[in-house]
Amino acid sequence: MSLPNSQHSKYKFPLLAIAFLLLIGGIFTYQNLKTGLFPDITFPKIKVIADAGQQPVDKMMTTVTIPLENIIRRTEGLQYIRSTTSRGSCEISVFLDWNMDINLAKSQIESFINQSQNNLLPNTNISVEKMNPSILPVMGYSLEGDNYSQVDLKKIAKYQIKPYLAATPGVSDIAIIGGKDKEYQVVLKPNTLKTLGISIATIQNAIVNSNILQSNGYLNDYNRLYLTLTDNAIDNISDLQNLVITNSQNRLIRLKDVADIKVSEAKAYVKILANGKNVPLIAVIKQPEANLIEVNNTIEQKVKELQNILPKDVKLVPYYKQANFVNKSISSIKDVLWIGLVLALIVVILFLRSFSASMVVLFTIPVSLSLTLIMLDAVGYTFNIMTLGAIAAAIGLMIDDVVIVIEQIHKIREEQPKQSIWFCTKEAISHLIPAMIGSSLSTLVIFIPFILMTGVAGSYFKVMAFSMIIALASSFFVTWLIAPVLYIIFSKNKTLKSKHTAKTRWIHAILSKPIIPALFVVLCILILIIIPSKLPSGFLPEMDEGSIVLDYNSPPGTTLEETDRMLTVVNNILNNQPEVEAYSARLGTQMGFFITEPNRGDYLIKLKDRRNKTTTEVSDEIRTKIEAAVPQLIVDFGQVIGDMLGDLMSSVQPIEIKVFGDDIAQLEDYSKQIASEIETVDGTADVFDGIVISGPNISIQPNVPILAQMGLTPTDLQLQLQAQIEGIVVSNVIEKEQIVNVRIIYPNANKTTVHDLKNTTILLPNGALVPIQKVATITVGKGVAEINRENQKSMGVVTARLNNRDLGSTLKDIKKRLAETISLPSGYHIEYGGLYEQQQKAFKELLMILISAILLVFIVILFLFKNVKIALAIISTAILGVAGCFFSLFITGTPLNIGSYTGIIMIVGIIGENAIFTYRQYQDSDASLNHLEKIEYSIAARLRPKLMTAFAAIMALTPLAFGIGAGAQLHQPLAIAVIGGLVFALPLLLVVLPSIMKFIKE
Repeated sequence: MSLPNSQHSKYKFPLLAIAFLLLIGGIFTYQNLKTGLFPDITFPKIKVIADAGQQPVDKMMTTVTIPLENIIRRTEGLQYIRSTTSRGSCEISVFLDWNMDINLAKSQIESFINQSQNNLLPNTNISVEKMNPSILPVMGYSLEGDNYSQVDLKKIAKYQIKPYLAATPGVSDIAIIGGKDKEYQVVLKPNTLKTLGISIATIQNAIVNSNILQSNGYLNDYNRLYLTLTDNAIDNISDLQNLVITNSQNRLIRLKDVADIKVSEAKAYVKILANGKNVPLIAVIKQPEANLIEVNNTIEQKVKELQNILPKDVKLVPYYKQANFVNKSISSIKDVLWIGLVLALIVVILFLRSFSASMVVLFTIPVSLSLTLIMLDAVGYTFNIMTLGAIAAAIGLMIDDVVIVIEQIHKIREEQPKQSIWFCTKEAISHLIPAMIGSSLSTLVIFIPFILMTGVAGSYFKVMAFSMIIALASSFFVTWLIAPVLYIIFSKNKTLKSKHTAKTRWIHAILSKPIIPALFVVLCILILIIIPSKLPSGFLPEMDEGSIVLDYNSPPGTTLEETDRMLTVVNNILNNQPEVEAYSARLGTQMGFFITEPNRGDYLIKLKDRRNKTTTEVSDEIRTKIEAAVPQLIVDFGQVIGDMLGDLMSSVQPIEIKVFGDDIAQLEDYSKQIASEIETVDGTADVFDGIVISGPNISIQPNVPILAQMGLTPTDLQLQLQAQIEGIVVSNVIEKEQIVNVRIIYPNANKTTVHDLKNTTILLPNGALVPIQKVATITVGKGVAEINRENQKSMGVVTARLNNRDLGSTLKDIKKRLAETISLPSGYHIEYGGLYEQQQKAFKELLMILISAILLVFIVILFLFKNVKIALAIISTAILGVAGCFFSLFITGTPLNIGSYTGIIMIVGIIGENAIFTYRQYQDSDASLNHLEKIEYSIAARLRPKLMTAFAAIMALTPLAFGIGAGAQLHQPLAIAVIGGLVFALPLLLVVLPSIMKFIKE
């Protein structure tokens, strides 16, 4: 399969031209490849949110949640559904198979809901959204202006900033959060209404019927078509004041006679804080396929342009930019990649003591990387921490390929110094090509079983595995075609100063003492038996993002103003925390797509890049301070990307205990018991019993017969009460581009208390007033908890976060504690969800992948050498190498997670690859040598390339193993596992494998 004699020399210029074109293509691809934090993955999750106003929880459950669950179950590819029902709203998460077309599923759900709309509570608004990373803002700005009201700032945001930024390519939406809306308030004069005998319904009808702008149809006159309009639209406050309520023979009554009309801020149950100021936020949401970096750069440029358009005192201040974290993460991986390459080159120079050979490596690797980038672009992959991490992890193996070829040419030149360089090159490639194909296949096939992996982790690590296949395949072709040509050019007319001779004395001594390899094998077996159970375990490798998401709950029913007062204490804590650079806060709303009570919200806290504490340590400090200063505030700490991934799976928190049963009250009791037990387990933080209680409610039951006697209906009663409490939006006024609501309201309605409500009066049609107690019964009820369900079964959900402890051991202690202390009756049971559920599923899949990889490597070796005993010897050696992975994880305290598990799978292929070259050397040994001499010669001859490839790979992975930067942290466990395996690979390949080969023959 090698090129004929002198073909590398004959075609060196065409091959160099190809290499140059690959370099140019690689540079072009590098500059234009789309950049993101993670691969573009479509998550099989759809969320449905229904809003029916302020309906009781039990009514929402019966009339909205259950009907929606029943119709959603008809969706193709459904795995399971989860729902949360609260007062007036419900949130349903639909989880689908990973191979399901998410757009088709969304269309089906929307179609099912539209068909069943008549079976739901009237006036229920339903939103359906695909859940993917693009639902969260990628950039955030606060709109600040010292001399402007919140109404003015929101108007600027909606009608100047939003249209300007929304035109940016790749932007899906510009969300305006917070600020105040303008409205016209019709503040009624109760005494005047009483005197004149005018009802609220009369005023409402007068405003609605007078404020019209309606088409009457087209009129045809003299071949001209005219559109006729009845225009009595209210254009300003003067029109509203002079609007006629009644007109009789006695007098004309206008709206200004019975009410004061004023411009005011609309009542809001959301409050926003950014950079210490109560201002509107502008959130940039990108399209799923858009390039994050391009969107970021374009928005930044447009914001600069806006500063010349907006009023001088108004400015946009950034508080969050995901691109900054992405750039730092990508940059950290690029840095460790280049540092690793330089360190590996130093190893090559030290071993070969040849500058020209090192130059071959230096020029070959960029060509291999260029071909890799071109292929990644061709298959639709992007620059992200998974693809770049794959390249960084594969760089050592790519260097191995080049080193093996160069070392073989180097070795032949040393053995036959009189032969031409063309001859040496041809001989080296002819000798290596069968082993190169076999060894390359052994490292490639280990990644094929990753197609078995499912879930979020599977989607991401499949991208990494396939990226490594592309990188290693590219490396093979470049090494085979280009490296020999580069060696010919760099080494032409140069003679080698020293000759490397294979010394067999040391291996002879080892083979004569089988106790040495036997002891090492025993050591490996003991490690494989003992250490795995003692390793900490996790799910996805953790990253220090440099940002914190702080979710909080104040006691149920707490007003917006009181919760805001508590948050001023939190703000002071954050302002005095030296590691905090900036923060924004939301009250009554949260980042993402959730139902949120007015007493709940979150903070997004940006930490300084230069700090001496990790994000976890800063979170612990802030948590301690908040719990001491505001104990009634329940807080939960996380990170942006981690929470986003958690929500895209099933739970934001890594620890989730679900208790199922029929009695809601009983489930709440068990949830409280479980939460109290979890709090005592070491390594848990932010324990939450999952009980979210809506505020207390006041139920007003109209006495319909008595109302009828007095000439009123329940609707008339409801109108009067609503006007006294919140007001009634009856119409709107169009002012230029904006729509301004018109609200009928009683004076001082925002100050109405429970006592005031119980002692209020109701206006009768004849102008008389009667106490409300005569026409209705008023009762004050306590708040009702949200109802959680999974697959239409009621459940309690207790969650917690990890605090300086691994997931596996923490859950082990939690299970033990709950088994000892919680006794559930028949019909009730506990399930463990969250990251633990995902971890257990992923570990089972990874075990299958490891077994499949071992079998595939065994098959490759069997096809190559057609010897079962040798294939078993090589694969056994590779399996023993896993002990090195476990040992390195153990001594560094690195958890066994998906990253480190991937490194374990990789080491099987790497050791198999090196063993193939060793046995190939044994087969090509001089026929005059006996079996033992052949083994000794093959091991001695492969000593230098083995040491070179092992140390080069270790040096290439060392920067990644140090985990410098968030992007590198994600792949740190993988690098540590592979380095440990490589360290153990040397004695296994140099001592154990030859001993097994000797034993097989004997």
